[in-house]
Amino acid sequence: MSDEPRLPDVPLPPATGETPLRTPMASPMARVRCPDPLVLVIFGGTGDLARRKLMPALWKLKADGLLPDEFCIVGNSREEITEDEYRQRMRGALEEFAEAPDAAEWEAFHKHIFYVHGSTDDPQTFINLRECLEAADREHGTRGNRLFYLALPPSVIAPTAEGLGRAGLVCDVDSECWTRIIVEKPFGKDLKTARDLNAALLKVFGEPQIFRIDHYLGKETLQNLLIFRFANIIWEPLWSRTYVDHVQITVSESVGVEGRAGYYDTSGALRDMIQSHLLQILTLVAMEPPASYDADSIRNEKVKVLQSIPLIQGDDVDRYAVRGQYAASGEGDKAMPGYLDEEKVPDDSRTETFAALRLTVDNWRWAGVPFYLRTGKRLPNKASEVVIRFRPAPHPVRDLVQADDPAPNALVLHIQPDEGISLFFEAKQPGLRGALRPVSMDFDYCKAFGTESPEAYQRLLLDAMLGDATLFARRDEVEAAWTLITPIAEAWAAGGKPEAYPANTWGPKGADELLAREGRSWAVPGTLGEVVKEE
Repeated sequence: MSDEPRLPDVPLPPATGETPLRTPMASPMARVRCPDPLVLVIFGGTGDLARRKLMPALWKLKADGLLPDEFCIVGNSREEITEDEYRQRMRGALEEFAEAPDAAEWEAFHKHIFYVHGSTDDPQTFINLRECLEAADREHGTRGNRLFYLALPPSVIAPTAEGLGRAGLVCDVDSECWTRIIVEKPFGKDLKTARDLNAALLKVFGEPQIFRIDHYLGKETLQNLLIFRFANIIWEPLWSRTYVDHVQITVSESVGVEGRAGYYDTSGALRDMIQSHLLQILTLVAMEPPASYDADSIRNEKVKVLQSIPLIQGDDVDRYAVRGQYAASGEGDKAMPGYLDEEKVPDDSRTETFAALRLTVDNWRWAGVPFYLRTGKRLPNKASEVVIRFRPAPHPVRDLVQADDPAPNALVLHIQPDEGISLFFEAKQPGLRGALRPVSMDFDYCKAFGTESPEAYQRLLLDAMLGDATLFARRDEVEAAWTLITPIAEAWAAGGKPEAYPANTWGPKGADELLAREGRSWAVPGTLGEVVKEE
């Protein structure tokens, strides 16, 4: 792939009122502090994300003393419900997805929750919202600080941002008060739409005010990756082409589309997962040490990684990219429907539910090291892992053991469901025969610290309130990722069909062949010995 055209440089945001070269923001690794007074407005306030993730995260932040007393939540949606009904729904969300609040705690908390009904395509909605926010400033001391969370379909993000601007709800970046906006993925569906969306947002907000959220970056293992790499000297000499044979990044889901076919069939695994989650993970694994640990220094290094990845296009799409679609499998109680059997999926859909790529990072550190990415639905289990497989030992030990050569060592970063890190190496089994066996040294967050890791949205909401953009994607980062993905998506849209794979298997045969032709095989997520033994 070394002869492939390189990813063109994506210019950084203009310096005028946007991203400074170095920000004064504290790193997310720094000591946590309480944000300034503010109002959080949730567009899509009755939706699934608000109920399952946002409100429970806010409740836990409040319980941990990480919300100011001068704090309000304003929900917005099309539903014509009263403020009291909205508050009761949010209490129900806490009981279902967090913990049941006691009467006294809820009495204090619910007074800070408000609701504004109306569609975001109706100017009156923003007028009503402005009145609500002004009342919050007067009665709750929120000082004009506003964080807008757009838990909305992609098609209405730009119009909603424009509506906020027309209603005068966006403070200038130099004002005493501040305004920020959180935008959920998918951030566009290709390079052009991503650029158009960025342009629309930048008409209303400055780049430092825009927080493009990817909840994967709030997971504890990924946050710890910077510490693991750059605070422990033993790893840095090994973290390069000299010792690393290849890297695998797997995000597997055991479920199907789960009623989301209306969205998923227009997206697919490539856009839904690889463009965002998996490329984000790759940049953290491959990036160089930043000059400092502020937001822009870290994001600068991530962008450099994306710009070092050669494009997969033309005939190379068939060679280095694999797509699949799950098919029906099993019988009786174990029967699983195929993707084409799911409700609201067209009979002739060519949407991929599985995608795998072979990428390279053509820089000094990683030249010649393949990065294999895969993600899919209806796989045997739910897991997100990074496997860094090292080169084999240069000299055999056959004189010491009656076995084959030792299996290469592997370092595994478990992102979910059980967050932690495992190092796999060879050891001699007890006895006279001298057989080898892979063993592991394991670090588990929960066991090591005696506590569960906080939910990703707790960290990300808190960082947005504090103005720390380290764990959020910058404009050039999003566009660089889409520059890589768009040629593949266009090639797949031009013709052909995804390869069928039975539900509850590890994907199509083409994904295995992607590694097999180079003498490698996929690790099995969630296993021990199998993860280091090549087939």
